[in-house]
Amino acid sequence: MKLVIYLFRKIIPLFMGTLLFFALVLNLVDLFINIATYLQNSCSVRDILMVMVYYAPKTFWYAVPVAILFSTSYALSEMYANNEITALFASGVSLFKFTAPILVISLFMVFGLFVFENKFVVENYEKKVTLQNTLLKKVNNENNNDVIVISDNGKIIYKAGRYTESNKRLQNLFVLFRDENKNLKAIVYSGLAQWSPENEVWVLQSPIQYIPEDDTLKVMEGVESQYLASLTESYEIFRKTNVDIQGVTAKDAKEYINHLKKAGLPYNEELSEYYKKYSFPFIIFIVVFLSIGLTGRTRKNVLLISLASCISASVLFYVSMMVTMVFAKHGYISAFMGAWSPVIFFTIVSVVLLRYSRT
Repeated sequence: MKLVIYLFRKIIPLFMGTLLFFALVLNLVDLFINIATYLQNSCSVRDILMVMVYYAPKTFWYAVPVAILFSTSYALSEMYANNEITALFASGVSLFKFTAPILVISLFMVFGLFVFENKFVVENYEKKVTLQNTLLKKVNNENNNDVIVISDNGKIIYKAGRYTESNKRLQNLFVLFRDENKNLKAIVYSGLAQWSPENEVWVLQSPIQYIPEDDTLKVMEGVESQYLASLTESYEIFRKTNVDIQGVTAKDAKEYINHLKKAGLPYNEELSEYYKKYSFPFIIFIVVFLSIGLTGRTRKNVLLISLASCISASVLFYVSMMVTMVFAKHGYISAFMGAWSPVIFFTIVSVVLLRYSRT
C-alpha cells in the first residue's frame, strides 16, 4: 500500500499541473484565433470570458489523455533513472504488479471521461458555439430549398420546394406513398404544409391526391385519412443542417441514427462517430499502458524522452483513429471497427511492450 501511495504522490501533482497547462493552451489558442474579430465587433470582455468558460470543459476533455500519459511516463522514467524501479525488481516486485493500481484507476477514468463528456462537455460546448457565433456575427440559416426526405424505409418520400424554419412550413410539397415492393400507391400534393407540434404531424392546406391508373395519374376527390395520418416525419429533418454527433449526447446521437435508418439515408459516418463516443475514452487506459511498457528505455533526458513519447503516442493514436474513421465513413470497414480498431491495436502493442520491458 505504501508503494501505491508513493506512486500516486508522484503522478497526481504532475497530472493536475499538466492538465491545467494543456487545457489553458487549448483555450488560449481558440481565443487568439478569434481575438481580432472579437475586437472588430466590439465584444465585451465579459462575453469573451464566458466563451472561454463554456469551452473549458471541452479543453479538459481533450487534455486528460495527454496529461495522464505525460505524468505517468515521466514519473516512472524518473523513478527508473533514480534506480528506484531497479530496487523494486531486486525486492521481487514486478513492474506490472507495481503499476497495476494505475491501470485500475485508468479504467475508472475511462468511465469518468465518458460521463463527463455526456453530462458537461456537450451542453457547455453548445453554449460556447452559440455565444461565439453571436459574437462573431455568424448567421446560421436553417431554411432549406429543394428538400427530399425518404421515410419509413423508402415507403414515403417527401419533396418540397422550400422549408422555412421560422414558421416550420413546407411549400409546394409532394409526398409519394409506395408499397413494400416500392410500387407507387399514391401522390399527395399541397401548396403549403404546416407542422403541428400538438399532433406531431404535417397539416396540409387544400391537399390533392393522385393515384396511378394505367399509364397516367388520376385525381381523387379528397385525400385518404391514412395518408394524412402518416405524415409524421419531424420538421427537424427538413432543416438545412446536419446533426453533429460529436456535439450531442450519446442518447441524442442514437435517436438521430435511428431516424436516418428509418428514412433510408446513409448513416455509416454517424454510426462510427457514435461508437467513437464509447471508444475514445479508452485512450486513457491505452496511454497509461503504453507509458508502463516504455518505462526504463533510457536513463538520460527523462523529461525530453517523456515529452517525445507523450507526443508521439498521442499523434499515432489520433492519426490511426482518423484513418479508420475515414474507412468506416466510406464503408471499407464497419462503423464498429472504425471506432474500436485503434483501441484494440494499441492495447496489443502495449501488452507486447510490457512483455519485453524490464521486470
